Amino acid sequence: MSELSRRGFLGGTAALGLVSIGSATPADAAGAAGCPPPAGLVTVVPGDPRYEDLVLRRINQRFEARPAAFRLVHSTEQVVRAVSDAVLSRQRIGLRSGGHCYENFTGDPAPGVVIDLSGMDAVYFDSARRAFVVEAGATLSEVYQRLYLGWGVTLPAGDCGSVGAGGHVQGGGYGPLSRLHGTVVDHLYAVEVVVARKPGQVTAVVATREPDDPHRELWWAHTGGGGGNFGVVTRYWFRTPGADGGDPRTLLPKPPATVLKGFQQWSWEGLNRESFGKLIRNHGAWHERHSAPGSAYASLVSLLSINKGPGPHAFPGDLFLAAQMDGTPPGAAKMLNDYFAAVSDGVGGRPGITPVAIPWLASATADGQSTAGSAGRWKGKSAYLRRTFTEQQIDTAYRKLSTADPAIGPAMLWLGAYGGAVNAVDPAATALPQRDSIFKAIYSVTLPEPSSSAGDATNLDWLRGFYREMYADTGGVPVPGEVNDGAYINYPDVDLADPEHNTSGVPWYTLYYKENYPRLRRVKSTWDPGNVFRHPLSVQPDR
Repeated sequence: MSELSRRGFLGGTAALGLVSIGSATPADAAGAAGCPPPAGLVTVVPGDPRYEDLVLRRINQRFEARPAAFRLVHSTEQVVRAVSDAVLSRQRIGLRSGGHCYENFTGDPAPGVVIDLSGMDAVYFDSARRAFVVEAGATLSEVYQRLYLGWGVTLPAGDCGSVGAGGHVQGGGYGPLSRLHGTVVDHLYAVEVVVARKPGQVTAVVATREPDDPHRELWWAHTGGGGGNFGVVTRYWFRTPGADGGDPRTLLPKPPATVLKGFQQWSWEGLNRESFGKLIRNHGAWHERHSAPGSAYASLVSLLSINKGPGPHAFPGDLFLAAQMDGTPPGAAKMLNDYFAAVSDGVGGRPGITPVAIPWLASATADGQSTAGSAGRWKGKSAYLRRTFTEQQIDTAYRKLSTADPAIGPAMLWLGAYGGAVNAVDPAATALPQRDSIFKAIYSVTLPEPSSSAGDATNLDWLRGFYREMYADTGGVPVPGEVNDGAYINYPDVDLADPEHNTSGVPWYTLYYKENYPRLRRVKSTWDPGNVFRHPLSVQPDR
């Protein structure tokens, strides 16, 4: 579920020796000599035996897309045609690359059409723009393999390998290398978007970050403005700002050659409110000290998973801290040990560090085999933290998570390390405004199988109550302030737009976009004035 997934942190060893380059991709630009032409535009409707397979192409089984048709595209021209057809027939449009949406934004347009971009998965170097092209349907695992094995470079994206680039980038994707190299959008040079600017006029536009580009605002909107808002992204171009020359090996970050991993775990039976609070404060204080840009610990990224228990649905290892860092410096093992010692000071726990560093690509693609629906049925919520939790929040987390409840499915609070190079960027430079945070928090609960309205309601009420109590001082949501800094649009939560759950008086779009929302609305009005591309949390035109 997370861009910093527990599976990704724990994986790596099993992946050694199993990495492959994948399907051949153009060495320079799309349509290079010798490359086969793309497949045609494919339409799949109910009754077609392929339809049910396409319904299953989502990570959250709580929702399913049953549109009037799936349109499988393989080129920008086919996207233009698919959008044109939908506009002319007045059908709602849903967009899908990897199918990892937390909400039902892909299935929502029923009985409209879902444009599926999974067939556009090329990754190659464009010498004319001196930038790497990543098509929207490429999964992160494919991106990592092709960039690294081809040129020795990478992007600081998420570690759930089955996530599609399409939505991940638009929301300002992040991952294990972000504390060292920033977010994905900090390296975005250009974007190709199919837009419906006027009735009957659907076109593909390339927008770059060049100051004199007349389309620059469209580029800016795709640096954290969220997916499905302005058009259909077909291709991204990536080049690190300030990178010179035409050698592709120097135009994006190089990952560490090896990664050292470690973990520490605690049981609820061994913790009381005092020791739990000390653990949370230790963990938060360490990250407050080491999350500035340029920190000596910039390569260290961690995930603290606090799992609800004990009980029949508890995860093994009630509290689990996984961490990794660059394994090449001579002192890496000591630094990682020092980190675990600082977090567990006065609390105990059982630590462990991998005896040997793992090759970077094996680590980065260890979670690349996730299948559609593998996360089950669940609901998620998010928040940014600028400081560690308050004592009231620690009290709430302890009470809600340490108490056994057989009616509640597996539930957890994750704290993913953030900051570092991410915080070196001005909040207005990209659409992603949270540039002073040390954690991303994820709250989630897994709903029971088989589905039942009573079981779903019980679990959803529990999660909503937990979240509401964590932010009781600010109307039940993480209003930006001294401790909290809003929510992450790549983890969308429709509750934030519901006055029953958000009583803060602060609208959902401020929680996600802060002061950048008015500018996003102006871009929307320019490029999608008819609001063709929309969902329950979409940017609205300003006129």
